[in-house]
Amino acid sequence: MNQKRIGAFFVVALWLAGGLLFSAASGASAQGRKLNIIATTFPAYDFARAVAGGRGSVTMLLPPGVESHSYEPTPQSIIRIRECDLFLYTGSITDAWVERILGSIGEGTLRTVALMDCVQALEEEMVEGMQADPDEEPERAEGLIEYDEHVWTSPRNAQKIVLRIAEVLAEADPEGAADYRANAIAYADRLGMLDAAYQDVVNHAARKTLVFGDRFPFRYLAADYGLTYFAAFPGCSTETEPSVRTVAFLIDKVREEGIPVVFHIELANERMADAICEATGAKKLLLHACHNITLSDFEQGLTCVDLMWRNVDALREALQ
Repeated sequence: MNQKRIGAFFVVALWLAGGLLFSAASGASAQGRKLNIIATTFPAYDFARAVAGGRGSVTMLLPPGVESHSYEPTPQSIIRIRECDLFLYTGSITDAWVERILGSIGEGTLRTVALMDCVQALEEEMVEGMQADPDEEPERAEGLIEYDEHVWTSPRNAQKIVLRIAEVLAEADPEGAADYRANAIAYADRLGMLDAAYQDVVNHAARKTLVFGDRFPFRYLAADYGLTYFAAFPGCSTETEPSVRTVAFLIDKVREEGIPVVFHIELANERMADAICEATGAKKLLLHACHNITLSDFEQGLTCVDLMWRNVDALREALQ
């Protein structure tokens, strides 16, 4: 996959930010202020605000309603990262811009958590009928491994991430350690109930196959609950327009297996899912990958758990 090209403004931003002092990554709350936490995407933001509680101020760089794979940082964002107490990011190949920023700051200067480092990462896979991304072909030919970045889509992984964030915040603010750990346990318990609900749906399912007229960012969810899937593109694909062959394959698969639901993900082009449903009579439903959230849902304070509970009902209908 092509890495994001930051361009000349990136260099200028680093030069401007170079003369600014950034916060020490320890003792913030002890000095009478909240920890300043920056997160690149909604899952990292949501987990951090749950764990930090009233002791932290959490900012999400990705604006609500924006497709996460197209995000590029602004000069202001780069400066905010340099000044924060804790920086949370995904840690995937699409975070090339993050590595540049961290490299400019210096190793060990800023506390960070890469979500992918909190769990056992899985390789992104190509299943039958899936359309390859032309940009990734040279990498695959060279045998380069690309790991799926959507680690939070499994509640079991999300629990590990939340608990890791609590430990890093406790290091930054020892006086708040008990609060961070209690908040993390409370959120992990909510994720545990969600895990049980997912497992119950799968245990009572008539089928174990999902069909997506879209990208498939649920590699970890499928692995944890024993689900198979067919989709147009892998989760990190830059492609949005499928070939006729890809759409025909998915239509045939829905017909052959009597699949009742075709999924799409949030903030995505739904034309492919519409075409498959029109040809097969299947129902179109959203399965929320929590890449990002609409402005309306963001303003209402919805969490990843809230969105994933909606997924429980959608999966139950799809697997009936």
